[in-house]
Amino acid sequence: MKRVVVLLLFVGIFSANAQTKTELQKHYESFYKEMRLQGDIDGVINALTHLNVLAPSKERRDTLAYIYANDNRHLQALNTIGIDKNDDDSNLAVQVKAISLKALNQPKRAIEQFEILNKRTPNAYLAYELADLKIQMGDNDGAANHIEYGITNAKDEMKYAFYERQQPYEVPIKAALLHLKGLVQYNKDKTNIDAAITLIDEALKIDPNFNLASLSKQALESRKGQPEGETKE
Repeated sequence: MKRVVVLLLFVGIFSANAQTKTELQKHYESFYKEMRLQGDIDGVINALTHLNVLAPSKERRDTLAYIYANDNRHLQALNTIGIDKNDDDSNLAVQVKAISLKALNQPKRAIEQFEILNKRTPNAYLAYELADLKIQMGDNDGAANHIEYGITNAKDEMKYAFYERQQPYEVPIKAALLHLKGLVQYNKDKTNIDAAITLIDEALKIDPNFNLASLSKQALESRKGQPEGETKE
């Protein structure tokens, strides 16, 4: 009889816990929907975090990491999904890892993630990201291959955003790629600055308001006539 009582007690506790968990999950699902409607990012993060504890799922984890990354909380995003290369990751997870690692100045690791995306769905945007990162890593030949692919597959309506000014702006992706092509040309042959400037001029012809290209052109023109390795005060 004593065993039956103890067993019934455990069954009652388990049932109560299960009911409480179900109620909590429904509460946070409703809370999540409401926070999305209100555009409350912190509320959405709070709701998803609780839901991931109550009912863990890869989809929720990836979504939470994406929200962190989209809010420029890149360290939290990577803490949520990790930084390791995993070919089984969803496209969303790989995208989050790629942009967050890039934002945290980890170009080598970011390249690994962008290359996974590029194998799945190659396009001019990914070509630009890979070329930009490979230039930073000193891989000019690898960057050049991505640039040529990007230029070939660029469409007129495709734009790329830049943030080096207070006010962000967009330029045609082809102009952005031609700017990188000019930088690669300079890196490969610093004695022929005019060739690099010509490529950057092509970018500026597409978009005369391309501020970063203008700055690069000014920097290159300032180096003309100087011995290699010497810079102006």
